[in-house]
Amino acid sequence: MGRESLFGPDRICAVVAAPTAKEMARQLRRALRLTRTVELRLDWLKGKREIVRLLSWLRVHRPRATLIATCRCRSAGGKFSGGVAEQLAVLMTAVAAGCTWCDVELETAQRLRPGGLRSMLGRGRGLISWHDFGRTPANLRAVLNKLERCRGGAIKVATQCNSIRESLRVQALARGRRNVVAVPMGEIGLPARVLALRQGSALAYAPVEQATAPGQVSLEEMKQLYRADELDRRTRVYGVIGNPVSHSLSPLLHNTGFIARRMNAVYLPFLVRDLRDFLDAVRPLGIAGFSVTLPHKQAILRHLDGCDPLAEAIGAVNTVVVRGGGKLYGYNTDYVGVLRALERRVALRGSRVLIFGAGGAARAAAFALAQGGALVAVLARSEAKARGLARAVGGEVIERGRLRREFFDAIVNATPVGMFPQVRRSPLRAEELNCRLVMDLIYRPMKTELLRRAAQRGIETVSGVEMFLAQGIAQWEIWSGLRAPETAMRSAVLAALRREERLRGAA
Repeated sequence: MGRESLFGPDRICAVVAAPTAKEMARQLRRALRLTRTVELRLDWLKGKREIVRLLSWLRVHRPRATLIATCRCRSAGGKFSGGVAEQLAVLMTAVAAGCTWCDVELETAQRLRPGGLRSMLGRGRGLISWHDFGRTPANLRAVLNKLERCRGGAIKVATQCNSIRESLRVQALARGRRNVVAVPMGEIGLPARVLALRQGSALAYAPVEQATAPGQVSLEEMKQLYRADELDRRTRVYGVIGNPVSHSLSPLLHNTGFIARRMNAVYLPFLVRDLRDFLDAVRPLGIAGFSVTLPHKQAILRHLDGCDPLAEAIGAVNTVVVRGGGKLYGYNTDYVGVLRALERRVALRGSRVLIFGAGGAARAAAFALAQGGALVAVLARSEAKARGLARAVGGEVIERGRLRREFFDAIVNATPVGMFPQVRRSPLRAEELNCRLVMDLIYRPMKTELLRRAAQRGIETVSGVEMFLAQGIAQWEIWSGLRAPETAMRSAVLAALRREERLRGAA
C-alpha cells in the first residue's frame, strides 16, 4: 500500500540480534519468511571473530533482502565496545558483504567531515540515527536538523515516550517526509510504533527474537496480528486502555476477529496512566472505540458524553464507542460475561454468591448476579466501597473473619490478586473457600492459584477466560455491527493461554 520505502517494498524491518553468527544466521532465515528488510545488530555479536563469521556467511549466501548493518556503540545504547574507527571498519566490511544500508548514530556521524560518511560507505547508504532512551526532548526539530546536516540517505529518531502525546510528536516527524524513520519507544509508545507506517515512517522495527529497544512488538505480531504494513488512513483503530495492560490478550481476541472478517481495523494495547493523555489522542489516531480495564472502569464515566442505562446503574464502563464529532458513549459487557459464564453452572435464582472486591469488575458481577436472582454478599478491603456496592444491589457485607463459618453457592474473585505475572498469589486461603463453585475473573493464567486451591478441595472451578471471551465478543459486535467469528476468536485465545501454561510448566 502507498509509496514504496527507500528501503524497498517491505517497510517492516526485522531486527536480528544474537551473540553468535550461527544464531544470527538462523534468525535471519526466520525473518525472511515474513519480510525482506532486515537489520543486523552486529554490536550484539560476541567479539570480532563472530562479526567476521557472520559477514563471511553473508558473502557466501547473499540473501535476497535489504540488509541494514548496525554496530552501535555503548555510549549510544548499543553493545559495541570498540572505538569509532573500529565501528566504521565493521560497517564498511558489512557493505562489502552485501549490506545496502548502515545505521550510523549521530555521535559517530558528527565526527566525520561533511560527505565523509558517504564516500567511506561506497555502495552503502547511511541511515543517521539518534536515540534517547530516557525521554522525548521538547525540541525534536533541532534533532532533525542535526541529523540532516550529516547528509545521510535517511534519518531516524527514536525516543522513550512517557506519554501518548509524546509518541504522537515522534510520529509527526515522518509526516510528508520519505526519508524519516520515526520510532516511539517504551510501552506507552507501542501503539504509535505499530501505527508508524500509516503515519509515514519509512520503517517500523520488530525483533525476530531478542528485543533491542523498549516497547518493541515481535515480528510475527507486527506482521500477522497487527498487520502494521497494511494499515492506512481508512483503518479503524480500536484498543484497550489500562495500567497495567501488557498482560492483556484483548489484542489477540479482537484482531483475530478483524482478520477473520477481513475488516480494515486494528486493536492496540494502550498503557494509560493519565486518562486525559489518552483521550486527547482519540481524534488524532482516529480511534473508533476502546475497551476499559483496571484502573479506569469507573473514572472513565466522568469523561463520557452518554452512557447505556445499565452501565450507568453499575457505575462502571468497560466498552466505549466513539461516535460522530468524537462523542464518547459507554457500555458494560462485563455484565454479559459474568452471566454467560455462571448461569450454565449455577441456578442463580435464590443462590448465595460472594463477590470478593468492589471495583469496576466487581460491580458488573454483582449487578449481573442480582439481576439473575442471586443473593449477593460483598467482601472488599475498603469497607465503605463494599457497603456501597452491597446497598446498590440489595445485598449484604461480609467481614473476612466470617468466611470460615459461612457457606456460599459460589465465590467470585473480582480483584487482580493472582494475575500474571504474580501467579503464585491467591486472594483467599483454602479454608475460606466454603462453597460449591469458585470463579476467578482473572483469565491469565487460566488456572490461578485461587482455582488450584479450590480444585484441591473438590470445589468446581470456572476460569475467567469464559467471562473474558463473552465480554470481548460482545464488545466486538457493538463496534462492528457484525456477528463475531466466535470460533476463531475463542480458538486463538485458548491456544495462546495453553501455550503459555506449557512454557510455564517447562520452566
